[in-house]
Amino acid sequence: MAAIDKLPLMLMMMVILTIGFDLVSSDPDLLQDVCVADLTSAVKLNGYPCKENITAEDFFFAGLSKPGSTNNSMGSLVTGANVQKIPGLNTLGVSLSRIDYSPGGLNPPHTHPRATEVVFVLYGELDVGFITTANKLVSKSIKVGEIFVFPKGLVHFQKNNGESPAAVIAAFNSQLPGTQSIAATLFASTPTVPDNVLTKAFQVGTKEIEKIKGRLAPKM
Repeated sequence: MAAIDKLPLMLMMMVILTIGFDLVSSDPDLLQDVCVADLTSAVKLNGYPCKENITAEDFFFAGLSKPGSTNNSMGSLVTGANVQKIPGLNTLGVSLSRIDYSPGGLNPPHTHPRATEVVFVLYGELDVGFITTANKLVSKSIKVGEIFVFPKGLVHFQKNNGESPAAVIAAFNSQLPGTQSIAATLFASTPTVPDNVLTKAFQVGTKEIEKIKGRLAPKM
C-alpha cells in the first residue's frame, strides 16, 4: 500500500525527468516556441516541417491511459506517444511510451538508436537488462514505483516472470527514438539477410535459419 501511495509523486518525478531530458536531448534544438509537425507534408528533412495553424489537440494524446492488448506471440505491447502521435512534440526532444506485459510476457531484445530510455513500473514486477559493448549483461528485477535506465543504442529487454500482468511508462530523450528489434532485423528484413550470412554468424545450418525466418515473417 505504501508503494502505491507514492505513485503520484513518482509519476511527477518521471515527468520532470522527461522534461529534463531536453537539456541533453539527442534531437536538434528548437529555434521557436513550437513547431507542430505537419505529418502530411511531402517535404523531407531531419524531423518534420512546421504546420501553420495549431490547436491544443496537437499537444494531446490519451493513448497511454489504458492497458494495451498483449494477445500476441510475445505477450507484450508497446504503445508509443511520440511525434507521430503527438505532432506538438516536434523539435522538443522528448517522448513517452507505455509497455504492457501479460504473465510471462517479453519485450524482446532491441535497441533505440536515437535515445536513452528510462522506465517507471506502474504495476507488476519485471526482470530487465541491457548488454554493453563489452558484452556484459547488466540486469535487475524491478517492481512498482521503481526506475531503470537503458543507455542509448544498447541492446536491452524486459521480461515479466510473474503470475500477474505488468506495465511501465518509458521516457525517451528523442521525439522519435526508433526501435530496432534484433530478431526481426536479422530474420525478417526486406529483402532478407542472405542465409549464408546468418548461418556463419550463428554457426547453425540453413534449415534452422529458414525455420526462424518462417516464424518471424510478417503476417500477410
